[in-house]
Amino acid sequence: MSTSTSDAVSADLSLTRNYVRDGKVMQIATLAESGEPVVCNLWYASSFEPDRLLFISRPDRVHCRNIRTDKRVAGAVLTIELDGLGQEVQGVSFAGTARQVPEASAGDLLPIYHQRWPQGSALANVELMRADPDAHRLYEVRVHRWILFDEVNHPDDPRRVIELTPTR
Repeated sequence: MSTSTSDAVSADLSLTRNYVRDGKVMQIATLAESGEPVVCNLWYASSFEPDRLLFISRPDRVHCRNIRTDKRVAGAVLTIELDGLGQEVQGVSFAGTARQVPEASAGDLLPIYHQRWPQGSALANVELMRADPDAHRLYEVRVHRWILFDEVNHPDDPRRVIELTPTR
């Protein structure tokens, strides 16, 4: 495993962001009040600097309830088409904190999600959020650590940890 500074980290961060940008579905793990991890799959959109992942979901879903009680999350994005066992892996995992985006801020961030997934505008928009407490909401994951696993570009040491500077 490599944790380094320098141009290599910059190159790894660029590669990581490209993989995340190209991905479609992430797996996200949240923590139930009992401490039990819960994993789900979500369509997402990404933006960077700050590095974040956006998804929409109904507030009554297990992962959304978990985020309200414990904002810590982790997850993964697989960036390759699967051919079979033994195939070189390229993927990204992450750790961060998640929150339901307040309605007042949702109008600024929803266009990022809608640009990636235009059909999402019929499911999640500020008007629906105001009118229906059970309507889809926008959630944001602020990533503080990316872990690039890339056996193609780094065959001898594929796991690269990239710590991000926290932002508000």
